[in-house]
Amino acid sequence: MSNDGNVKKLLVSDLWAMKREGKKISMITAYSYPQGLVVDEAGIDIILVGDSLGMVELGYKDTVPVTMEEMLMHIKPVVRAVKRAHIVGDLPFMSYNISVEQAVTNAGILYKDGGCDSVKLEGGSDMADVVRAIVKAGIPVFGHIGLTPQTAAMLGGFKVQGKSIDDAKKVVEDAMALEEAGAFALILEAIPQQLAEVITQKVKIPTVGIGGGPGCDGQVLVFHDLLGLFKRFTPKFVKVYADMYDAQVNSVKEFIKDVQEKNFPAEEHSFNMKNELVEELKKELGL
Repeated sequence: MSNDGNVKKLLVSDLWAMKREGKKISMITAYSYPQGLVVDEAGIDIILVGDSLGMVELGYKDTVPVTMEEMLMHIKPVVRAVKRAHIVGDLPFMSYNISVEQAVTNAGILYKDGGCDSVKLEGGSDMADVVRAIVKAGIPVFGHIGLTPQTAAMLGGFKVQGKSIDDAKKVVEDAMALEEAGAFALILEAIPQQLAEVITQKVKIPTVGIGGGPGCDGQVLVFHDLLGLFKRFTPKFVKVYADMYDAQVNSVKEFIKDVQEKNFPAEEHSFNMKNELVEELKKELGL
């Protein structure tokens, strides 16, 4: 959480200022030291070390199996890599759902031991007391409403939320409840863009959309989706900026071909010793 040289670490107050000034906030996930270096050098504003690592890094079918230990394992290297971006650590499923005390304890572990700048949890009005307690403990909280992947089964699967008037009102109520509880920002996932725009106008804290349309204060994508690294599925709200999966496969294929055809390693990739020493060594070994 410390500054390095002249690089200014983005604080909650900086993100609030961006909303007031109408500056769009960029946010992306990262799960490793190399990924942290890349996105921070690119100038990203917020990095989410998300429980999406369960699918894109660990091979789980969804985010539910992710543990606190796995979150810490991925948060720590990102923290070591990053100088400027605000780092959010994701509280995994069942790490904050049992009791307020459990939630504060686990938020403290991610914040204190992991070193992230804030924590994120899913849920609306039903999580207001939890958010309030974590904030009271001195830990900034990023809310997440709309489609909440950890409890997607309760919402009928990975579907757009807030499409009816009653459902839309519920999402607005969730946003207002989390703001009142002390959340410093909100992720709005998979809701109609008109609803996201209304919420963005209604609350004073920044909103970051993922499938929430252009009216949010910022946008977030998963690192692997943005770079075309994850091929299992691509959600409608993802813009793929590169095809790094195929690029990696093709690079490995070229390496295999070079090895098989004896084109690698070449002279420029090899080290040498003096000829007289080579001859002496061969003589001693009877070669």
